[in-house]
Amino acid sequence: MNQAKRILYIIAGSFFLGLGAIGIFVPLLPTTPFWLLTCWFYIRSFEKLYNRVMANRYFGSYMKSYLEDKAIPLRAKVLSLSIMWTSILCSILFLVEVIWVKILLLFICIGVSWHILSFPTRKPSGNE
Repeated sequence: MNQAKRILYIIAGSFFLGLGAIGIFVPLLPTTPFWLLTCWFYIRSFEKLYNRVMANRYFGSYMKSYLEDKAIPLRAKVLSLSIMWTSILCSILFLVEVIWVKILLLFICIGVSWHILSFPTRKPSGNE
């Protein structure tokens, strides 16, 4: 891989890592797809960055579980659904005034919940 392409991949991976981090706090902004893109760009450009993402103490085990087992830990499911439903319901009740936007937000929340719950729940290992 030439140096310019490698640098572009590192920049793109870092961009998606940042978007994924923002997605933790912003409802409807996905986290996992952005972090998967981060892994894709990093593994193709600079394996050391990929290894750092996978070794991260906050989301490294989550990414490993998702990539290797296609499963989501129970704690991650509960946390993501709780945060999403709380923020969406607060938005519907206090921020959004247009009824069709409220309905749209509710359907999106139901769809994302369905998607999260469709993944198997990863069994905890001995060190968790």
